[in-house]
Amino acid sequence: MGRFVYDNGQKVEVEDRALRHLQMVMTSKLRRGEPFAFSWKDDHSTGGGRTTVWVHAGSNLVYRYHCSRQPQIKRAWVDALAQTANSPSGLCLVSEPVGSTLASGTRA
Repeated sequence: MGRFVYDNGQKVEVEDRALRHLQMVMTSKLRRGEPFAFSWKDDHSTGGGRTTVWVHAGSNLVYRYHCSRQPQIKRAWVDALAQTANSPSGLCLVSEPVGSTLASGTRA
């Protein structure tokens, strides 16, 4: 499990492949100067609930991966995440689309 850490110490554990896809979407939005909300469900061990952070160009973001190898990118998953990031409620982790191809052109 990787970890996303936000400015004030807010953090969430995310599987490495999902974290890599989230990083791509976040980086793309910030490069275009587009701030956005990012929400996740909190683990039951920390009381459950939901956390939302406002991500902008001045945010201090850390993507901490468990493995040293970069996961392959699935374009359809990046697109699905980007669609949520462009919605009024902001970015949230959605399930990986089934059966779509990897960015390299191989099947997942």
